[in-house]
Amino acid sequence: MKTTEEYFEHYEAIAALSGQMLVAARSGEWGELKSMQVAYRQLVDRLKEVDSGSELDESAKARKLDLVKRILADDAAIRDLTSPSLARLSALFTTNSPARVLKKIIGLR
Repeated sequence: MKTTEEYFEHYEAIAALSGQMLVAARSGEWGELKSMQVAYRQLVDRLKEVDSGSELDESAKARKLDLVKRILADDAAIRDLTSPSLARLSALFTTNSPARVLKKIIGLR
């Protein structure tokens, strides 16, 4: 069981690494991105072991939410850069109904 501060240090490390990964993806440094993904997976796997063991107060919950949002935003941006076709598909879904997108994909009108 870790202290709350150690718990957040772990989340901060994941957020910092996801930011570095986004910079690498934007720069087209695919080898660097791949090596950082290994470290990222290790940090995420260890997250289960770092549970604070206590309830978080409202301030701590807000801090955790901000970190998780930042990590997820970086992840989405990285996926968009590494898979442009998925980014286009995602954009279609956000501007159209899923049924309309599927009709476009399979060629129905």
